[in-house]
Parts: sequence; C-alpha cells; structure tokens
Amino acid sequence: MSVIFAMGLFALSMSISPGPVNLITLSVGTNHGTKKAMPFVSGATIGFTLLLYLLGLSYFQLLAQYSTLLNILGVFGNAFIFYMGYQLMVSRSLLKIEDGLQPRFAQGFLLQWLNPKAWGACIAGISAFNLSHSHQQLLLFVSIYFVVCYLSIAAWAVFGDKLSRFLYNPQRLKLFNVLMGGCLIFIAIYLVAQQLFSAAT
Repeated sequence: MSVIFAMGLFALSMSISPGPVNLITLSVGTNHGTKKAMPFVSGATIGFTLLLYLLGLSYFQLLAQYSTLLNILGVFGNAFIFYMGYQLMVSRSLLKIEDGLQPRFAQGFLLQWLNPKAWGACIAGISAFNLSHSHQQLLLFVSIYFVVCYLSIAAWAVFGDKLSRFLYNPQRLKLFNVLMGGCLIFIAIYLVAQQLFSAAT
C-alpha cells in the first residue's frame, strides 16, 4: 500500500504542477469551456501514459543508444511549446469562439511526446521506482498515473472554465491570453537554455 501511495503522490505532484500542457488546458477551458477542453485532456493523458509505458520498457537501452535523438526531440518540443504560446497570444479575445486556439486530442497527445517536462517526469518516475526491471510494477504505475494525470489536467480545464466568468470582459481575456502565451514562450526559452547548459557541462 505504501508503494501505491508513493506512486500516487508522485503522479499528483508531477501532473498538477504548472507546465505547458496545464497552461494550455487552462486557456482552452477559459476560452471554450470544460467540455471542449476534454479531447485535449484525453489526448494529453493517453499520450503521457503511453510515453511512460514505452520508456519503462526500454529505459536504459533508449538512453544509451538514442541520447542524440532525445536531444533533437527536446528541440522540437520546445519549438512546439513556443508556437502554442504564440498562437495563444495572438488569439481573439472572445469567449466560446470556434476558430481560435482550441487544441484537440491529437495536439494534446503530440504535445506530451514533445514536452521535455513529460520526458523528465517519465524518466524520474521510472528511476525512482526502479520500474525498468518489473513489468507488473510498471503497469501499476502507468495505471495510477493515468487516473491521477487525467483528473489533474481536467482540474485545470474546470478552473479555466470558472475563471471565464471573471474574464468575460474582452480586454481581461486578451490580457489573460497574452499572459498565458507569454508563460509558454518563457518555458520554451528556459528549457532551451537549460538544454544548452547541460550540453556545455
């Protein structure tokens, strides 16, 4: 029971904390409502847990043989996060719009595979619980993570939906979108700088 609790606590701390996926979910919930954010939430959750499972199956081999590929994925991931931030910043300042930034299932799925935070969370979890040596433990961790991750990301959508009442004024909503987009761009730049620093040392 203590291992299950530890896994759940780890999953919660990693899933609920602010990051590119949660910031985008917050923005989609604010601009479009909880219901229209759920395909993105589902894609992000399935994408992450699939990534976690596949990494758990081949963790050490992947790191040893494909470190350059992982770095390239990190670059593409940061570029994608930057792009999503820019799209959010220039989106129209109207609520419930149909043609603005409204990421769907595929974008949520793809974002997790390009998200350095997701890769970091997977590697940290696999290492912390020594999951590369036990398929049963890996499946348990993935199952726990799926439930916790889905509920955590969905909570950001619900919060965004509730926040929309305060942001119904177009000027406030525009400011919110610029702020959230700016945060995503800042995260992308920070992760690039961190990656360059790690490569230099």
